[in-house]
Amino acid sequence: MNHKIALFADVHGNTTALKAVIEDSILEKVTDYWFLGDLIMPGPGSADLLALLKSINVSVYVKGNWEDCLLEALAGEVDLNDSSDIYIARLAQYQCETLNNAQIEMIKRLPLHATKTINGLNISIAHNLPDKNYGGDLVPDQTQQNFDRLFTQPQSDVAIYAHVHHQMLRYSSEDQLIINPGSVGQPYFKWAKHRCDRRAQYAIFEIDEQGVAQVSFRKVGYDVNKELQEAKRHTIPYLTLYKEQLETGKTHTHDKDFLKEINQRYGYEKDVREFLTSLDLDG
Repeated sequence: MNHKIALFADVHGNTTALKAVIEDSILEKVTDYWFLGDLIMPGPGSADLLALLKSINVSVYVKGNWEDCLLEALAGEVDLNDSSDIYIARLAQYQCETLNNAQIEMIKRLPLHATKTINGLNISIAHNLPDKNYGGDLVPDQTQQNFDRLFTQPQSDVAIYAHVHHQMLRYSSEDQLIINPGSVGQPYFKWAKHRCDRRAQYAIFEIDEQGVAQVSFRKVGYDVNKELQEAKRHTIPYLTLYKEQLETGKTHTHDKDFLKEINQRYGYEKDVREFLTSLDLDG
């Protein structure tokens, strides 16, 4: 049997981009969907994104670091002296306006790592490394040794990961295949001339009776202004930062001095303090 699998990740709350990717995948006659994490934040998408994944019967779903960021905020693990922590916690507060308890519990249960065997191929699936869904270990310019760490089981033939927002195909030291489908909602390019390409990214992984038949990297245009209007309609926190990210690809997640000024200007630290007080951390 031939399998045509859509690999996608790093939506980051961008519902408009995800819808465009799903529409493209249907035209491409995809037979299965594997989602590699980071569905939510900082964009306006929330429970509606989970509904979209349910509508296409996603068969593999691993937990991204932004899902963990949400769960850490809900557990009260927020350093109020850290402007990046306040940024993430305020975004988590927004998510709580639409996510229900069952959806949050589902996110808690997501695995860091999954494996699939298709037509004899053993495939490792993670958001980043199999035991670590955060960090810069696997950005394109890292050492070969880091990429070899994707293969924690020697019988794995293929490793698929996301997180770095960059489409990539390469091999391990032992010639095992490595695939990164890029980012649906927040593509990143270090090279300046590529950075203006804001199209949604995903990949189609085809497996036939002989093995890997093809890996197709897709870029799908979508209406950025429509997504921005959605963000305005939902009055998301950090709207100006989301607009900048949509239009230029620049993010400020770890720009602590910049975020400190934004948090003070809009009263986000006060919002987060009140949010943490409202959480039933003993429940």
